[in-house]
Formats: sequence, structure tokens, C-alpha cells
Amino acid sequence: MLTASVLLLLATLAGYTLLCAASPFGTCRKCKGLGGKVVLDRKGRPKKAKPCRRCKGHGKRLRVGRHLHNHSRDIHRAGTR
Repeated sequence: MLTASVLLLLATLAGYTLLCAASPFGTCRKCKGLGGKVVLDRKGRPKKAKPCRRCKGHGKRLRVGRHLHNHSRDIHRAGTR
């Protein structure tokens, strides 16, 4: 039972690692990829308000796994110089 759960955990981590390598940017969770909040004006037409603070209006954010990879690579590079 423990072996199966460890293998499942390793497979999940390997899949997430491949996802971060193939697609380092994911959709912003706050604005859902729109880049900002959509509000309605007086006539009921949608308009874009302020840009999202998390993604700065791009709609994409760096994944957590890719951020950790970049950080560890920077630490290794700084330590081997």
C-alpha cells in the first residue's frame, strides 16, 4: 500500500515537472486570464477596469514549480562562480 502511494506521488511530481518545463506560464487565478476586472458601464456594456495586480495585466503568471526551478538554478549559479 505504501509503495503504491509513493509511486503515485512520484508520478504526479514527474507530471507536474514536465508541465512546468513545457508550459512555464499558467493562467492567472485572480483575473482568470483576462488581465483585469471586467466591469459594466452605465449602458451595460462591458469595459476593462484596472489591470490585475498579480499578473500586471498580462493574464499569465509563472507556475510555482517553474519559480522554484528558476530560484534553485540562480542559487546554484551563484554558488559555483
